[in-house]
Amino acid sequence: MNVIDILTPERRSWNMSRIKGQNTGPERKLRSMLHKSGLRFRLHRKDLPGKPDIVFPKYQTVIFVNGCFWHRHKGCAMAYTPKSRTDFWQAKFERTIERDARKTKELRALGWKVLTFWECEINSEPESCIERVLTTFRESYSLTPRISATKSTIE
Repeated sequence: MNVIDILTPERRSWNMSRIKGQNTGPERKLRSMLHKSGLRFRLHRKDLPGKPDIVFPKYQTVIFVNGCFWHRHKGCAMAYTPKSRTDFWQAKFERTIERDARKTKELRALGWKVLTFWECEINSEPESCIERVLTTFRESYSLTPRISATKSTIE
């Protein structure tokens, strides 16, 4: 079933051009929480596959913040498929999923730990996202550093 787009091609193009690829709301929210926890990081390192959103060189860990719609978060209501041009959208989503998997594999081959957080997860359970990062860091050290979700300190 084909549904006609109610927007003109020019307006649709304008709308799509406003969709940001980095510094999105969920990404900024996660960065803010990480920073408040005392963690310091780098952003969008171009020398790493996929230009991860957040990079912790000290812990050899990267974070991708994925939008549920574009990256197809399974089971999420925001990962719907538009009703018009379904073939186009399906191919686009498949390429995105393949690219995500390829970049994750490349990073792991280089020795990096890869964490992926979903837009809906950051908005609904932000504390569990921070705890997941901190747990990853604790596991990186055989000495088990003391890190808390409220204020991070490593001793």
